[in-house]
Amino acid sequence: MKKNLIISILAILTATNLLHAQQVEWVYSTMENRWQKGDKINLENKQVGDADIKITDEKLQIIEGFGGCFNEMGWDALMSLPQKERDEVLENIFSPAEANFTINRMPMGASDYGLNFYSFNDVADDFKMINFNIHRDRYILIPYIKAAQKLNPSFRIWASPWSPPAWMKTNNHYAGSMDEKGRDYNGLAREQANSEHATGFKMLKGYLEAYALYFAKFVKAYEAEGIKIEAVHVQNEPCSNQKFPSCKWRPEDLSYFIGEYLGPKFEEENIETEIFFGTINTRFPDYFRTALKDEKAKKYIKGIGFQWSGKDAIPYIYKEYPGLKLIQTESECGNGNNDWGYAEYTWGLINHYLTNGANVYTYWNMVLDKTGVSTWGWRQNSMVSIEKATGKVTYNPEYYVMKHLSAYVMPGAYRLKTNKQDNHLAFVNPDGKIVVIVTNKEEVEKNIKISYNNKRMILNLKAKSFNTIRF
Repeated sequence: MKKNLIISILAILTATNLLHAQQVEWVYSTMENRWQKGDKINLENKQVGDADIKITDEKLQIIEGFGGCFNEMGWDALMSLPQKERDEVLENIFSPAEANFTINRMPMGASDYGLNFYSFNDVADDFKMINFNIHRDRYILIPYIKAAQKLNPSFRIWASPWSPPAWMKTNNHYAGSMDEKGRDYNGLAREQANSEHATGFKMLKGYLEAYALYFAKFVKAYEAEGIKIEAVHVQNEPCSNQKFPSCKWRPEDLSYFIGEYLGPKFEEENIETEIFFGTINTRFPDYFRTALKDEKAKKYIKGIGFQWSGKDAIPYIYKEYPGLKLIQTESECGNGNNDWGYAEYTWGLINHYLTNGANVYTYWNMVLDKTGVSTWGWRQNSMVSIEKATGKVTYNPEYYVMKHLSAYVMPGAYRLKTNKQDNHLAFVNPDGKIVVIVTNKEEVEKNIKISYNNKRMILNLKAKSFNTIRF
């Protein structure tokens, strides 16, 4: 009888635990199978002392969202598709029901994935910007952006120039350097290559005033098209002379332009668009500190943008300037292989930036043709590849890496502190739901235990997988 009583008590306890257990939503992607529903698992009322991942309620930085960059070559690839297929690709990237890209980037004029070099005013010494116009964008970038806006009217966009108009630069050319192998991608003479340590902008009053006016006119022109520019990052990769549109700036000069010209111009014109010190591509924290210690520039700088080598500087700036907005502005682009190994590398970048305070993570080319080749010969990755001749559309592994975050981690979520930061991230959404993204880079399946508030779950992660869990 005693034995039967014990069995009955155990049965009651088991039933009670099951009654209070919460079913968990789980989606995973592997090399062979993408975006699959995982087995049913429960979050049980049971403590686990040795959990692999222990999630706390301690909130860290707010997450503003995830996105990518609108580029001319991306729209060119999309336009090779019939309308229905083109709409499907856009929906899979921007729809809140799919990848839900909510904060995105655009170039101000030519970029290395523009169809060729151009600016909004190529009339030399037009200091009053009489000839400023965005006519070209009305045929390429604006239709691309508006197609995305239809799917998510609340999505946000920010902008950065790769180069000022060529006549504002010391070498009167969009590029800053020649090709190392002597290939002529840009028509730049050796004598025109910018100095390694010099600012490429003409640091004269008339040019600085004209460039501030150029930014103001850009923001207002896009606003007139129904596209609000939320922020401008003053220069793409100001630490490099490139064979594509580029402009090197010493930090003192970039800070001077912001503090003395751009910031005051936006104030004068009542422009609410924020100014970011970005997109900075150096590992040296002093480049950032120069601007943040400049009292006039600091008044206008609302955040910092990091890309490429900037990943080595973000831990320092996050620690030294708590509360400052930090944005990862361009995911590293690979070499066009679009393989699983590079998707794992991109996950590592995401993990690094977010654990070091980034509020936004931005992919680079969302869509390219199958070759992925830039106008200057570099094959690069994209989330989606389109074979123009056949219309075949391929969603590459990095699309799913981004979607594992962007589809579940909502704008306004907070990153949560966990016991360690090894191959996982945890968040709490505005609705109170907990989201965990965890990877298994090993060649074999493995079990992991996750605990949260005296509850636990056990997952069997498939080999080489990305996983999102929400409860």
